[in-house]
Order: sequence, then C-alpha cells, then structure tokens
Amino acid sequence: MNYNPAQHKEQRVAVFVDVQNMYYSAKNLYAAKVDFGKVLNAAVSGRKLVRAFAYVIKADVGSEKEFFEALHKIGFEVREKELQIFYGGAKKGDWDVGLCMDAVRMIPKIDVMVLVSGDGDYTDLLEYARSQGVRTEIIAFGKTGSARLFERADDVTDMSATPNKFLIKSRGLKSETTIRPRSANNRNGNLQESQKEEENIELPEVTQEFE
Repeated sequence: MNYNPAQHKEQRVAVFVDVQNMYYSAKNLYAAKVDFGKVLNAAVSGRKLVRAFAYVIKADVGSEKEFFEALHKIGFEVREKELQIFYGGAKKGDWDVGLCMDAVRMIPKIDVMVLVSGDGDYTDLLEYARSQGVRTEIIAFGKTGSARLFERADDVTDMSATPNKFLIKSRGLKSETTIRPRSANNRNGNLQESQKEEENIELPEVTQEFE
C-alpha cells in the first residue's frame, strides 16, 4: 500500500474479511483465487493489529477444512457458519449480521476498521463506525463492489487496479488487458446483487486455497 498520511503506526486496527465476497469476485473477474495473507498485510499496513476476522461458510466440500486452518495460521480468527439448504433445494450462506455485530463490539477498542468486502449491505456499518470516530477503510474489487459503499469509506484500496498484488499467481492469472469486463451495471449496485445471488446458489463449489 502506498504511503497514506492518514495512516500511522500507532493506530489500532481491526480487520473484517467477507471471504465469500472475495472468493466469487476473484473467480468471476480473473478465474483466480485471493491470497488472503497479502490482503491482511495490506489491511494492517504496519499498524497495530487488534483482531482480524475471516467469515466463511461451511459446505463440507473439497479441502475447506485445510483452507480454514490456513486462514487461522496467518492470523485470522475464523468465524464459521453452516450453509443453509431450504425446502426445494435453495441454498443460502452469508455473514452480514454476524460481521456487523462483531464490528460494533470492536468499535470502542479500535481506531481503524478495515472491511474486506465490496458488499453494499455494509454501508450502514461504515456510517455508524465513522459516527463513532473510527476511520473506515475498504479493500475490495472495484469492478464488482458497491459504489455507494466506496463513497462512504475514508479510504478504498481497489484490488482490481493491481490484481497481481492480491491474487495467487500459480493458477495462470490473466493480464489486466485480457480480462473479460463485467457489466457496467456494477456502478449502480446491480452486479453486487447478481454476485449475492450467485453466492447463495454456488457456495458448495468453494475451493479457496493459499499460494
């Protein structure tokens, strides 16, 4: 992360990672996987890390147990929730309320809240944190994130601007010039809703891993 005069080493930082949002954004945009170790380093940026949370959905597929353990080893407190399967086969898995509750509890103890997600549902959380004097920072893919969310943050790191910095390279990451663009509707929130729907349907396919 480039030098930012609003960031200094004495700031107490808490990091909140919406793993599903990151996974599907990287998958849809780049056919790649997120390097969550690099994301955590960018979030802390030389400051005092108080706690780092990673929110995941358990679907009992692939090597998810090893993935969750890898998150723990690099410094995350892993919050797990079972995938909900409804009558008729519909599937849903999200951590919106749980993440917000953890963040609200942490706000009195921190100076900076770093949210790793582009989900517009967290806009009210950012506004509340700022009303309490907490600096809000976002790390997310600008191409799939909510413009409304970004506008409310004090600082935004757009992972789409430097994808090679945040993605695992061993899977043959495409160059930025050959990536198939998503719909321009992402700027008014339509793409975010589409991504949300996909998360609810395809979570069993999650096979995140580290480099």
